[in-house]
Amino acid sequence: MEQLTFDLAAAEAPSFANFVAGSNAEAVAALARVAAGEMAETAVLVWGPPGAGRTHLLRASVAAAAPGRHAEFHADAASAPAEPPEPGALVAVDDVDRADPAAQARLFTLFNGLQATGGQLLAAAAVPPSRLPLRDDLRTRLGWGLVYEVAPLADADKPAALARFAAERGFRLGDDVIAYLLAHGRRDMPSLVATLTALDRFALAGKRQVTVPLLREWLQQEIALRPREP
Repeated sequence: MEQLTFDLAAAEAPSFANFVAGSNAEAVAALARVAAGEMAETAVLVWGPPGAGRTHLLRASVAAAAPGRHAEFHADAASAPAEPPEPGALVAVDDVDRADPAAQARLFTLFNGLQATGGQLLAAAAVPPSRLPLRDDLRTRLGWGLVYEVAPLADADKPAALARFAAERGFRLGDDVIAYLLAHGRRDMPSLVATLTALDRFALAGKRQVTVPLLREWLQQEIALRPREP
């Protein structure tokens, strides 16, 4: 039953505030500046393994775009526009390393259009620019601008990162709660953060501290409310 802890917590919309940066603080700060329109580079590429938070950061950048700036997210290059939607737009495209030849052509045209209109392309991939399986002209352009590696948190770094995340939200997270979270269910940061966020809301509603008994009570309540299969 306790293994369900991480399945019951609905994640918040991706933002910079709910991303646990760890060693990626420099990349997060740079992307916040990109979203605000404070960077001049046409292309910004973030890369890293699955689960490191690449998609989260792209969506967070779009959500944090400066007021009045058009910003949009695309899950892949095939769904991205071939032309800038507006002058100065921010277009975030995930998984560019999986683009087929037709999608690469669209991405190349989009880059040139954004460059001509003062916009920016924020791309994500699993590998660095030199290893992107893309046509040479597109790979070169994606490597022209800022490039940041997004590294997943090591297990040894997760307790401190979770404690900092809780402190930033205004509550204290005891070592026993952290140990419980890491011992039951998935250990990826999106799941852990979603659980902490749900626990925080539950604790605030009852004006209580986040403790292991509270976590278990929340879990029991969520299980009771979950629709039963026929």
